[in-house]
Amino acid sequence: MTTQKKTDGVGARVAEARFVILTGVSGAGKSHAIRALEDLGYFCVDNLPMTLVSTMASLAIRAGSDLEKVAIVVDVREGLQLSDFPAVFRRVRRVRGLKPLLIYLDANDETLVRRFSETRRPHPLAHDRPILEGIREERRLLGPIRKLADEIIDTSAFTVHELREAFLSMSRQSGRASRMQVTFLSFGFKHGVPPESDLVLDVRFLPNPHFVPKFKRMSGLDAGVVDFMNSHPVTLDTISRFTALLKFLLPLYAHEGKSYLTVSIGCTGGRHRSVYVAEALRKALGPVERARFHVRHRDMGMGS
Repeated sequence: MTTQKKTDGVGARVAEARFVILTGVSGAGKSHAIRALEDLGYFCVDNLPMTLVSTMASLAIRAGSDLEKVAIVVDVREGLQLSDFPAVFRRVRRVRGLKPLLIYLDANDETLVRRFSETRRPHPLAHDRPILEGIREERRLLGPIRKLADEIIDTSAFTVHELREAFLSMSRQSGRASRMQVTFLSFGFKHGVPPESDLVLDVRFLPNPHFVPKFKRMSGLDAGVVDFMNSHPVTLDTISRFTALLKFLLPLYAHEGKSYLTVSIGCTGGRHRSVYVAEALRKALGPVERARFHVRHRDMGMGS
């Protein structure tokens, strides 16, 4: 399942919100997001019992209260009480002066399975069955809550550190325009196109270092490969044209309030050309207003 961002411009809304509710599927990054909000001055409660959500909302607006900004996590750990959330949230929305914000974190199935495998944590609904069954059951249970969300954020393209930085940057806005998170993601077509891609640039037409014996085991990060790529005029012309295209597009995406943009660059194996181009584009673009850049190399470490 590939999730879609329901709305853009989440940064400014987080900055204004006094009561943030984080929810979403297990493995999508709720714990990292809540820690980022805690660092930014939010009073945070993970897994708050459903019966106390309205109480916490009332405390957030009480005169003289120390709880100026509150963030809570609601997820499948609520068990049977989870079905009560839609009614509870509608009551919270009616509290005057509260400005509640419901953020739903999601990720594609492939990413969730990988994250649980890497951390070796069990999925809360898959102790005695395949993890994908647990993920699908969780999506079904959270479906009514997802429909209520003010913002849906797909975290598939983010590492743990990038997710944390994304939330930190969102809440640092304090009224400033949101900075779009742009990820240059290198990949190999033989391993599949990344499902989180917004734009896909195919660079399989460029000279291939893979066929030069001394470069075969290197990557697009190695100086020898970089020099090889730079020695071909078509490479430099390609970088120049791609840079011009992105300089034209990025401000337009930012103006529309888009929060995240994944530019995927693909070659055959994802080791040489795509890695080189991703790094070259990041350097060529330099500072761009209302954009923050990340580079990821999905398939660089895979065999040829």
